[in-house]
Amino acid sequence: MGQEHNHNHQHSHEPGGAHTHDHDHNHGHQLHHHHHGDSANLRTAFFLNLGFTVIEIIGAYFTNSVAILSDALHDFGDSIALGMAWGLEKNASKEAPARYSYGYGRLSLLAAFINAAVLIAGGLFVLAEVVPRLLNPEATNAPGMILLALGGIAVNGVAVWRLQGGGSLNAKVAMWHLLEDVLGWVAVLIVGITLLFIDLYILDSILSLLITLYILYNVLGHLKKTAELFLQAAPEGVDLSNLAERLRNINAVEDCHHTHLWSLDGNSHVLSTHLVVNQSSDQNEIRDIKQQARAELDGLQLTHITIEIEYPGDCSMAETKL
Repeated sequence: MGQEHNHNHQHSHEPGGAHTHDHDHNHGHQLHHHHHGDSANLRTAFFLNLGFTVIEIIGAYFTNSVAILSDALHDFGDSIALGMAWGLEKNASKEAPARYSYGYGRLSLLAAFINAAVLIAGGLFVLAEVVPRLLNPEATNAPGMILLALGGIAVNGVAVWRLQGGGSLNAKVAMWHLLEDVLGWVAVLIVGITLLFIDLYILDSILSLLITLYILYNVLGHLKKTAELFLQAAPEGVDLSNLAERLRNINAVEDCHHTHLWSLDGNSHVLSTHLVVNQSSDQNEIRDIKQQARAELDGLQLTHITIEIEYPGDCSMAETKL
């Protein structure tokens, strides 16, 4: 991943009291580029969303549509969340200060939490508006709905396209904000066209209900993943026990414990482990062990690796199964 900086600190002592710490720092340009790209896309999405919110408010006045006005208020909330996400994503790529040795990468997760919370609150607000309209449908201006719907699909569609494939959870949750708006405007377009031919105003409420429930389901999934990362769960798809066993099977390695794997932002991961080697292992053998260990760790998107080499009975920490 980008440029790799390896800092190997080796403290060689007699067997029984040897510690060798191997730190691999692989921050590089790719991580910085990833945050920079997401930041630029979030900025574009923010200005597109904010600008169209103003148009929605004006359109709601001329069409006398409470539904469009409600969507404008929802989009305004999205704009606030996207602006916050943009600011946090920019800070996520800053250089690490002394106190925050891992940098600001986890700010991306914080923004994902905030965005998800705003989207859930917005979804609940929409549900509160939809339920009464299911009982008492209200008439709307069909041509005005169609015109605003086409504009909403175009503007929000461009924003979704810019954020699609974003690396961070922050960008992914923000994309769901905008995808909700795209699907919402598609529903408005369908209802608007239908209302040109038949006065079935309840369709607006039914489609809005289905789309809101669908978006809430997906956002809750992202919120769950973000919470897991905050709690430093191992990244999805990684069998930590199997990984520790592979490290344990390296030649001259007698045991492996204190193997921890967590993620900074959902894409950049950190690993630390203690490898117990045979007391007869010399410096060259230890170097080979580290190379084999790094080979086992390939493909895990690790930006920071810490490998501590120990002799039997040397660990001062309580041992764990991993």
